[in-house]
Amino acid sequence: MPIDFYFCVGSPPCNSVRLLAKALKLDLNMKTISIPKQEHMTPAYLKINPLHTIPAISDDGFTLAESRAILSYLVEKYGKDDSLYPKDPKKRAVVNQRLYFDISTLYSNFAAYYFSVFVTGKFGAESHLTKLQEAYQVLDKYLDGQNWAAGDNLTIADMSLISSVTAMQAFDFDVSKYPNVIKWCENMKKLAGYDEIIVEGSEIIKNFYKSNKK
Repeated sequence: MPIDFYFCVGSPPCNSVRLLAKALKLDLNMKTISIPKQEHMTPAYLKINPLHTIPAISDDGFTLAESRAILSYLVEKYGKDDSLYPKDPKKRAVVNQRLYFDISTLYSNFAAYYFSVFVTGKFGAESHLTKLQEAYQVLDKYLDGQNWAAGDNLTIADMSLISSVTAMQAFDFDVSKYPNVIKWCENMKKLAGYDEIIVEGSEIIKNFYKSNKK
């Protein structure tokens, strides 16, 4: 039975789940949620996710929101091995740390600084941009001397982080100061579904951003 996937086209968190589904060869029943139409606030959707955020899934009646939790769940249930989300406590801890870093530091400051343009036409406080630049410095250090964000191979941390990073580039965030991030981004372009999910998603964000910027 396909997994119902509630998503918004172009959304970085949604894109990370789509990347994983491609890697796991999962059949997703795509259900578009329109933010402008307030479809994320309908009683039907609030039953699935009271927090009214996107994405969310319904897997044979089991509902779950927050992309990073969804990534973990899907690998645990449908992964043929543990390479994308290691069972070894230390290796898994590193993956979890990178996921928490993404949601609490990298993506959160990105959203705080750039997303206000969709409401006001202007960017957020400069302090968020400073914190975002500091987050990139940290990510660059994480990637120093390695091809992947959380160890010796691709994990769900990479999928989450690349979705965030490419979205920021759509807003013309300058990544030239972070050579390890640039190298990692080039490596991630080999990932199955990258063009149809990440590139197309970034173009949607870029066009929406340009149409709202004052």
